[in-house]
Amino acid sequence: MGFLRAYPAEDTRPLGGHIALVSLFGGGVAAAAYGQRRSGRPLPERVPAGDLVLMSIATYKLSRLIAKDRITSFIRRPFTRYIGESERPSEVTEEARGTGLQRAIGELLICPYCLGQWVGTGLLAVYLRDPRLARTAGALFTVVSGSDLLQQAWVAVDKRV
Repeated sequence: MGFLRAYPAEDTRPLGGHIALVSLFGGGVAAAAYGQRRSGRPLPERVPAGDLVLMSIATYKLSRLIAKDRITSFIRRPFTRYIGESERPSEVTEEARGTGLQRAIGELLICPYCLGQWVGTGLLAVYLRDPRLARTAGALFTVVSGSDLLQQAWVAVDKRV
């Protein structure tokens, strides 16, 4: 990949792995678009604001759950190295390990911002196919986000007392 030579030789970023992941993402979007077109179902004229808010909060929570939660560390383990407990409840800090595609996947899996694009795209694809299912899944993760917010508020109040 000659165009990657513009980076210094000591650069350890897995650009080839990133290309593979971007290609996988693009292929998934293309497949979903093709499936939507073949289904004959028209795209909605617009997505209602309430659904956008619901899916945004759900995307935030699910991305954070995948990227940071202690209980989902088994998903990240083949691609990451445990660093320690996070300052946030139930979250851990990890770093990507390995080289090439392994490292690129690790970088994706520890970044809730990066995962947000993948999760949001998946949730929107489900929404286009079955809005009720997407709203139900979105509601679940939105409720969990609300619970997290209340837990944090309780901790903040409890610390002040």
